[in-house]
Amino acid sequence: MKRIAVNCSIKPPTPTSTHSYNNRSSRLTLFASSWLPNYYATRHNNNNFIASASSVSGSEQWLDVGSKKKRKEIAGIDQDELVDPKLLADPDSCFCEFKGVHIHHKIYDSESSSQEQTSKMCLPMVLLHGFGASVFSWKKAMKPLAEATCSKVLAFDRPAFGLTSRVNLSSGIGDTKPLNAYSMAFSVLATLHFFDLLKAEKVILVGHSAGSSVAVKTYFEAPERVAALILIAPAIFAPLTSPKVVKENQPRQDNEMKEDNGSIRKNPIVELYMSLSKIIKSVAMTITKMMKPMIDILNSLYRKLLSTILLSSPAIMLVRMAIDKFGTAAVRNAWYDPKQVSEHVLSGYTQPLRVKDWDRALVEFTAATLLDEESNTKPALSKRLNEISCPVLIVTGDSDRIVPSWNAERLSRVIPGASLEVIKQCGHLPHEEKVEEFISIVENFLRKLAGESKEQYLQPAI
Repeated sequence: MKRIAVNCSIKPPTPTSTHSYNNRSSRLTLFASSWLPNYYATRHNNNNFIASASSVSGSEQWLDVGSKKKRKEIAGIDQDELVDPKLLADPDSCFCEFKGVHIHHKIYDSESSSQEQTSKMCLPMVLLHGFGASVFSWKKAMKPLAEATCSKVLAFDRPAFGLTSRVNLSSGIGDTKPLNAYSMAFSVLATLHFFDLLKAEKVILVGHSAGSSVAVKTYFEAPERVAALILIAPAIFAPLTSPKVVKENQPRQDNEMKEDNGSIRKNPIVELYMSLSKIIKSVAMTITKMMKPMIDILNSLYRKLLSTILLSSPAIMLVRMAIDKFGTAAVRNAWYDPKQVSEHVLSGYTQPLRVKDWDRALVEFTAATLLDEESNTKPALSKRLNEISCPVLIVTGDSDRIVPSWNAERLSRVIPGASLEVIKQCGHLPHEEKVEEFISIVENFLRKLAGESKEQYLQPAI
């Protein structure tokens, strides 16, 4: 395994507006020629695509004005402007190769003294960002978290995001089908890979939004290696009702329920309904068993068709246009007060849109999420939440517009012993918007764990 520190001072040449326009014109020409049969008949070998519509009054003036007042694009629609991710890296950026993917990550270490470490839970911490985010989203929190854990804190860009390389899934050799780099399974294995990179037997996992799902699934993959889970604005949708718990007065409740059921069955209408329900259920199960082979075939065809549509050129172009139009608004919407989102923050979130093949990778990620093959072999995450046995802290903002705080409250009731903290006047990004309050909550959580059962959860950090 190789780790490479890359200086971001290398800048690729920025093409002029005229060069960008000419490239776009040639692509439009190609597109038009494939869809419009009489396109070249009306063009008369004119080199200017727009000029072919000279019969339209004012078209040339519109072109001149448009080129002068071109809106700043954030989604790299001009492919010649896209660069290798290592050219965008910071001085403290690192890259390591895992299963053919060059994963961008950063590591911060603690500067705490040995005396301060005695009252803390000194374990490494791995941070998992949410959808559309990257290591940049942890920029304010990494150093304070390193001090809170008196150990190393590592954050990495999951495939399809940040400065991690975008891989071409169609480059498989022979009949071998490599693990999809954009799948949940790959993210889980990559997370465990960083456990090994830190040389840690146990790690505290922190997941934000969609990263919380990765954190929880990593826990189920290797529960003995996860000391605690910290879930921030978790995009994990808990069931409406928590698992049943046997209580002291349960026998009496069971007797009361039996008496109620007995009185219900005495009602002839209810009895008829229940009988019909049983018959319908039995018939439905029989039909389902008979149709299962056909359903599996149709499901497979549907998944392949959906994947083909998503990865088509028009779909990828639509993704570019959508991100270019709504990307900035989406970032602002994640904050309680959108006016507090600075140009620096917007630049940090949109920088990965300058990476080669970012658009195709995002579509590949979406397809892998929708067509998650793991869901066919493993039970749904929502049905396993009550099996989590490590300490869990859930942090949410009271004004989260993306994942409402009520979902975090429901999640805290389903996970046994989970602690819930709600930060007021805060949106979807507590670790960015309310850094000090967030760090204070984490410190209290870790201090409590260290005091309650030090021997059970503590192991020397390396």
